[in-house]
Amino acid sequence: MISNQILQNTIEGLKTIARVDFCVMDTDGKEAASTSASMTECGSETVEFAKSPADSQEIQGYQYFKIYDEQQLEYILIAAGTGEDVYMVGKMAAFQIQNLLVAYKERFDKDNFIKNLLLDNLLLIDIYSRAKKLHIQTDVKRVVMIIETGNKKDNNVLEVMRSFFGSNSMDFITAVDENNVIVVKELSEGDSAKEIEKAANSMESFLVKEGMTGVRIAYGTVVKEIKEVSRSYKEARMAMDVGKIFFDERNIIAYSALGIGRLIYQLPIPLCKMFIKEIFGGKSPDEFDEETLATINKFFENSLNVSETSRQLFIHRNTLVYRLDKLQKSTGLDLRVFEDAITFRIALMVVKYMNYMENFEY
Repeated sequence: MISNQILQNTIEGLKTIARVDFCVMDTDGKEAASTSASMTECGSETVEFAKSPADSQEIQGYQYFKIYDEQQLEYILIAAGTGEDVYMVGKMAAFQIQNLLVAYKERFDKDNFIKNLLLDNLLLIDIYSRAKKLHIQTDVKRVVMIIETGNKKDNNVLEVMRSFFGSNSMDFITAVDENNVIVVKELSEGDSAKEIEKAANSMESFLVKEGMTGVRIAYGTVVKEIKEVSRSYKEARMAMDVGKIFFDERNIIAYSALGIGRLIYQLPIPLCKMFIKEIFGGKSPDEFDEETLATINKFFENSLNVSETSRQLFIHRNTLVYRLDKLQKSTGLDLRVFEDAITFRIALMVVKYMNYMENFEY
């Protein structure tokens, strides 16, 4: 269904061109849009005209026209004035609104198709038959991008993104829940990972300029067939979650850049708990005091280099060695040994994942 705001903008534009006032009413005689307050009192005449077999009629100094959505009567257009000129203008205005109904219906059908495609709700044969009917190419390169902002439950994000791409874009912008906006972006043959990253950066900058906060964008891998779009969507969703858990500092994250986080994300929680218990006994790495955690993280950042870590922490080298020795006694892991460092690093990531999943459930 076309919005009343779209109808209002349309008839105001037509009035500017033709210098004729218009009013659009539904079949019950209720105003949908109008350029003149006096025309809103034509409700009873509108209801009677809707019941008549005529498609157009002159009633009490106004021209009335029926507007159909396929075979269903949808609106009555009223043009102010009589005479052949006003009749012709009214017919043209009715034709314009009729075309808007068709365009918005097609847009709705496409949006519905894309949603079901993303959610894997279509049979393979239905994907191709419906894509053909909706004039959607099936064999072009596409990538799915998910956009999340701090402005959750704000439908304005969806409209802002649609305005960013424009009405003539070959990309699809939709939403399958109230938390994310999804872009199914069409790519040309020459587009590479750099172009996708550049597009994501442009989206982020545009949203920030529009007053959106906490913008995060995740995207899957490029697919070449429309049937594979749902796979790119699932990858983008995983990238969004993994990015929140392990890459807080990144606003844009690609599925192809998740590293070991991708593996940890797919581990069952009972297995994670068993692993942590095996490494640390009854203690969890996130129970260490802030000083110890800061030391550990800085040590990893500097590739297990004792001298550089002590310099950046502004402590004596022996103080750092003492802290590492103390950590070894409590955990049995010596972070100066590569194998132990890897084990400890993975354990920290596993704990992060477990905490995220625990909070997510609630």
